[in-house]
Amino acid sequence: MAIPLPRRRLRLLLLLLLGCISLGADGDDPVRFHTTVSEVQLSFSALDQNNHGVATLQATDFAVVDQSLVIRSFQSFSRSDWTKLELAILLDASSSATPNFRRETTDILELVSQTAGIPEENVSILSFQGLRPALLCAGNCRATNAPVDRISLMRANGLTPLYDTIVFASDFLSRYGDRGVQRVLIVFSDGDDTISHYSLTDAIDSALSGDVQIYAVDLNHSACPGAAILNRLSQATGGRYFAAQNGPTRALNAILEGFRATYRVSYRLPASTSGFHVVKILPTHNLNLQFRCRSGYYYPNRFR
Repeated sequence: MAIPLPRRRLRLLLLLLLGCISLGADGDDPVRFHTTVSEVQLSFSALDQNNHGVATLQATDFAVVDQSLVIRSFQSFSRSDWTKLELAILLDASSSATPNFRRETTDILELVSQTAGIPEENVSILSFQGLRPALLCAGNCRATNAPVDRISLMRANGLTPLYDTIVFASDFLSRYGDRGVQRVLIVFSDGDDTISHYSLTDAIDSALSGDVQIYAVDLNHSACPGAAILNRLSQATGGRYFAAQNGPTRALNAILEGFRATYRVSYRLPASTSGFHVVKILPTHNLNLQFRCRSGYYYPNRFR
């Protein structure tokens, strides 16, 4: 039996997975209005070959590939107006994380402490083991010792609802509706899932519809099937994947670099084909430039 997608998926009429869709009315009929999607707005970050943010990007430095169409003429281009970060850290407390659980909890507590000097930022911590995700603290994890005490007492056990927890965390972060908020989910996991109702695709869709970037820290020391899952989660949502060694520090640095060098670009919708539109950003001059953005957006096949 098919599992229903998250409720936010039903509101994709007004939300591109890359950003927002602008809707315009056709005609002057005061009773009947025909709305059409006419513009794609895309947020992305620009990095150099050393993974440092590029703060001087020009509109001529990149092109957008929407499906198979190359777009160089933009309706607008500007630095992002994000003013603060909303971070959620996801702790894998299931039995599969047992071999690395102590290191994982130590890394998470260290990561929380490293965010203390960053203004305009909230930090929440979630965990999963058994059947349901748990919210350990919301928005004020640096202000109290309660989550530290809870994490210190935890033991890894139970099943692994990774995808369900990503859906839960994406919905949690999406409640911060301020347009100036960049929402980031840092996932500490080995990539295994043993019990989720939702699928990997559902988890990605939920993050995209909530405008949530996923940064994955792999708990494994060697290549395993879970690494491919974590890579897919991060790449599809415009985040990054990190191996366990130095993962927390590198993830935080990458998040801050992207936050400080993020741009918005808009262009006319190149094709009104319903379904998922794959989008990429490519450099036009400096081939060392790297761009991180959502993997695409949904064009609705009907309006509600």
